[in-house]
Amino acid sequence: MSPGWRERITESATGLFSHAPDPLADTFDHLGDPGLFGPGSVTWWLMSDPAAFVGGIRSLLVQAAHPEVVAGVGDHSAYREDPLGRLSRTAAYVAATTYGSLPEVDAALGVVRAAHRPVSGTSHRGFSYDAADPGMGAWVHNALVDSFLAARRAYGPTPVSDADADAYVAEQVRLGERLGVSPLPDTAAELSAWLAGHPAVAPSPAAADAIAFLTGPRLPWPTRFAYHRLLHAAVATIPPRLQESIGVRTHRGARTGGRAVTGVLRTAMGSSPAWAAALERCGEPRPSGVRFRTTPGTTQ
Repeated sequence: MSPGWRERITESATGLFSHAPDPLADTFDHLGDPGLFGPGSVTWWLMSDPAAFVGGIRSLLVQAAHPEVVAGVGDHSAYREDPLGRLSRTAAYVAATTYGSLPEVDAALGVVRAAHRPVSGTSHRGFSYDAADPGMGAWVHNALVDSFLAARRAYGPTPVSDADADAYVAEQVRLGERLGVSPLPDTAAELSAWLAGHPAVAPSPAAADAIAFLTGPRLPWPTRFAYHRLLHAAVATIPPRLQESIGVRTHRGARTGGRAVTGVLRTAMGSSPAWAAALERCGEPRPSGVRFRTTPGTTQ
């Protein structure tokens, strides 16, 4: 590849998520605070890899399988007018709750609660929805957790053991409890079964709109090509019932393409700089052999 390819890939990828304030801008004001999970957690390690890009896309697809949840998004979100802003705010929430100190975690949760307060209405099938409802919140939270785990297991650089998968899900229960949602399955198998078998899952007009948007975003050509590989990789990890409800299907070669693109991202970008910052805040050494991204063109 030509010189500077790492910088160009990093700038293209991070540019998608640069439309919201840095959630960890003041993290060193909280020295020694491990946040919800801490340096020894599975969460910090699992969420550090670019496979999380696939997980983020997958979570949006899975969330659309719940007609009332996706109706709330369609009726109250500005994702059509400001897609990168919404994507950036979601990424900021994930970074803050994963790697932030407790004050940063609670600040992120406060933003979510404030945004959800006015979100209520009626779905196309006449069911009421309220974003403050613990069950609706559980669908969104559990979809995020399951999606990041599924993506890391399918496209990460090393296997995730069953014990680590269960530990990650159990750790994420702490976040769900702090958010005030329920139910919160505490093993990987129970979590995936809860989502795949949820009685609310069904097709909906709001889901069709969301999927049309997710499958055809307006992006520059190189970024669009990579995005579609990540999208197909995400779809390939979604259970058949959920795929059917949102009208997507696994493309031939999707997993191979997903591994290729995440591999390129991993080589270009290294591990999450949020993980590096969190380790430094806690006075912990960075793992040997792990390359962390800092700013484009530099690594530590």
